[in-house]
Amino acid sequence: MIVTQAANNEYVLEMINIDKRFQGVHALKSCSLNLKPGEVLALVGENGAGKSTIMKVLTGIHKPDSGDIYYFGQKVNFKSPREAQDAGLSIVHQELNLMGHLTVAQNIFIGRESNSFFLDEKGITRKTQELFKRMNISTIDPRSKVSDLTVGKQQIIEIAKAISFDAKIIIFDEPTATLTDTETEVLFKLINELRDNSVSMVYISHRMDEIKQISNRITVIRDGEYVGTRDTENVEIDEIIQMMIGRVTYEQPKESSHVPPDAPVVLKVEGLSSKDVDNISFELRKGEILGFAGLMGAGRTEVARLIFGADKKDSGNIYINGKKVSISSPGDAVRNGIGYLSEDRKRYGCVLGMRIADNIVLATLSNYVRGIFLNERKITGDSMEYKEKIDIRTPSVNQLLKNLSGGNQQKAIIAKWLIRDCDILIFDEPTRGIDVGAKSEIYKLMNTLANEGKSIIMISSELSEIFRMSDRILVMSSGSQTATLPIEEANQHTVMKHAVQYSHVVSVTEPPPS
Repeated sequence: MIVTQAANNEYVLEMINIDKRFQGVHALKSCSLNLKPGEVLALVGENGAGKSTIMKVLTGIHKPDSGDIYYFGQKVNFKSPREAQDAGLSIVHQELNLMGHLTVAQNIFIGRESNSFFLDEKGITRKTQELFKRMNISTIDPRSKVSDLTVGKQQIIEIAKAISFDAKIIIFDEPTATLTDTETEVLFKLINELRDNSVSMVYISHRMDEIKQISNRITVIRDGEYVGTRDTENVEIDEIIQMMIGRVTYEQPKESSHVPPDAPVVLKVEGLSSKDVDNISFELRKGEILGFAGLMGAGRTEVARLIFGADKKDSGNIYINGKKVSISSPGDAVRNGIGYLSEDRKRYGCVLGMRIADNIVLATLSNYVRGIFLNERKITGDSMEYKEKIDIRTPSVNQLLKNLSGGNQQKAIIAKWLIRDCDILIFDEPTRGIDVGAKSEIYKLMNTLANEGKSIIMISSELSEIFRMSDRILVMSSGSQTATLPIEEANQHTVMKHAVQYSHVVSVTEPPPS
């Protein structure tokens, strides 16, 4: 850590004009924020705004290209997360970083179990008990195995671990995304107690009602740039939303639905529920692109996986062309004419180490079996036909898929479902991680498919994409369906307002101090 000059002592943290690029992507553009002693600063912005990036710069995960960081008045440059943690700066990540097979105490003091060769179980158990007493926690046994605890209690353990490093600043990244009402209330009480003890916190969340309850100030960043900071008690949610979405939309939005009013319903979902989503109902018409909008953790992908049979539903019915169907596996979904392009194409959508041709026929492989042999000539011929049809840029379908660009990999996965002749296609973040030119090609392909009578559910975190492609927009928040809007009536403000709704309000014993 490099310590140089002092800054403004009004703040425990100042990040000034932070710039960061990744392979040509300008992730942070002279972005700034500051944090006062003993306050909760809410950090908000749309998906991809740069919230996580600026926190990773702060904690030594990424090195800034330019800009200054002042920590308690001293200029710093943390070279690693451990260096930042040793200085009293900790992150509680949305995805918990605990080892389920170890005890609570072992997780909290891992790497600090003993000064000798032998593990001091009694010592770390005693330290954990003392820590929990200081935090007013009486419901967690330090000797319990972490895998036996609820997500909420695991979240408390992560916070306790941060405090055990004598944390002066704690960053919460979407801390309530997987918590119940009761667990969220416990978390908020703990945050209030930390604030009373002069711990400063950065609270990243999309849930506006939570932010109004728990924060002192709200900082908005958009497209990697600082937009502004407001005192929570003096600002309306509508103003924060407008600050979040106020960028220029480069793609022209669709002005009206392209679907005839008498187009038949090809997919009907009725009361679909699981541990992640509650009572989802909608219809999808022939030739329609139905956009699913919402913020991270809204439950959009979970709905797609339920329809595709990748996850188990608790209740609800699915109808295809008016007939009730039973879908309990992806195989059932494919047999009923449903194809799914996953948001994580490298994990679920393709096999990068196989040929392009093999990936294209992956969902129809049984059609190419002759006895105990594969009909390689037919595989090559059919995959070449679809390569030409949807313009996969490659000299040969015999190349490995990993050699293609992200956009062309995405096209190959789409070809997989087209060759299967699926009439219902679920595209989950179809343009994530691909360049602008490839995006336009994917948009053109999707519109062509819709014009040919295919029906598409498109999940996207980019509002510009939602407005450019959708005939209707279904908005989700916290696992619930909050609105279904005709494209003619939808705008960014309306969609964002429904996307930040929260189905239940958590009570906090005392409001945050001003």
